[in-house]
Amino acid sequence: QVQLVESGGGSVQAGGSLRLSCVVSIYDWRTDISSFSLGWFRQAPGKERTGVAGIDDHGVTNYADSVKGRFTISRDRAKNTVYLQMNNLKPEDTALYYCAAVSRDVPIAGLLAEMWFDYWGQGTQVTVSS
Repeated sequence: QVQLVESGGGSVQAGGSLRLSCVVSIYDWRTDISSFSLGWFRQAPGKERTGVAGIDDHGVTNYADSVKGRFTISRDRAKNTVYLQMNNLKPEDTALYYCAAVSRDVPIAGLLAEMWFDYWGQGTQVTVSS
């Protein structure tokens, strides 16, 4: 019913920038995407998947401490797309980045917790070299 497709990953040097995009497609006319909360998660090799940034249907955002001041999440309702602008990238940001969605509002802390999300993309790789 809901499909998420990420793009925008790649390889950059430390200090560089990337913008990830995630298009959310809904195949059930009864589902209103405007009510969705959206998030970005990442998983580095050998590590658990962790929350990076999230945005609820009111535009409230939450960020992991490690990315505050460097990453910005935003959504374009007209395009059914959520973005993650990543600036001043560091080697430790290297990971597979996933987009996630859930068709309800979640607590602010929940925006970084994968247990709250029902739909997931396949991921896009970000590699930052020193």
